[in-house]
Amino acid sequence: QVQLVESGGGLVQPGGSLRLSCTSSQNIVRLKTLGWYRQAPGKQRELVADIGFSGNINYADSVKGRFNISKDSRKDMVFLQMNSLKPEDTAVYYCYADQLGAYRRELKYWGQGTQVTVSS
Repeated sequence: QVQLVESGGGLVQPGGSLRLSCTSSQNIVRLKTLGWYRQAPGKQRELVADIGFSGNINYADSVKGRFNISKDSRKDMVFLQMNSLKPEDTAVYYCYADQLGAYRRELKYWGQGTQVTVSS
């Protein structure tokens, strides 16, 4: 069973930076997409960024120009570099991996989440 673990969260002042990492317990065969969601209390889950097998990248409009997603395909790791952080970026950040399973089925794996708090 694939297990994902996030790290790198913490408390940072507005305008600061954090780098989140997500590691997989094992190699993910037929990996399709890696990415990051976030969820603040009382708000719906938001897709922050994802990166596909071929390296194509999508960003939420709210983080475009400030965040950068990258991956290490050899190790099935995904990173999120967060710059110019704002208080509204405060949330629990979850990494995920999409796997292409049998019979054209897509499987999604989730990390446990890491807290990011942006405050003076």
